[in-house]
Amino acid sequence: QVQLVESGGGLVQPGGSLRLSCAASGSSFAINTMGWYRQAPGKERELVATITIDGTTKYAGSVEDRFTMSRDNAKRTVDLQMNNLKPEDTAVYYCNALIRAWGTLRWSDYWGQGTQVTVSS
Repeated sequence: QVQLVESGGGLVQPGGSLRLSCAASGSSFAINTMGWYRQAPGKERELVATITIDGTTKYAGSVEDRFTMSRDNAKRTVDLQMNNLKPEDTAVYYCNALIRAWGTLRWSDYWGQGTQVTVSS
């Protein structure tokens, strides 16, 4: 089985920082592009950032000057460093990965359970 587990969420004051991590566990699978998404109450889930297998990143305009995504392919982890957090960053943050199980031809999106980030004074 394949599992994505997020960690690092919590309560932080505006202007503060948090570092989110996502670890992919299991065996017999290949992993490709990974991403961070977030969903605030009453809003649709939105893309925050993506990172390809070679480390190329893309960011949503609302976070591009404040967030940094990185990955460690050996450890199968991806991080999201969030600086200068704003109240509008408050959301459940989800880790996403494009994964293909060995022996299959289909790539599928996998999601973590999410971690809550609350930015409030």
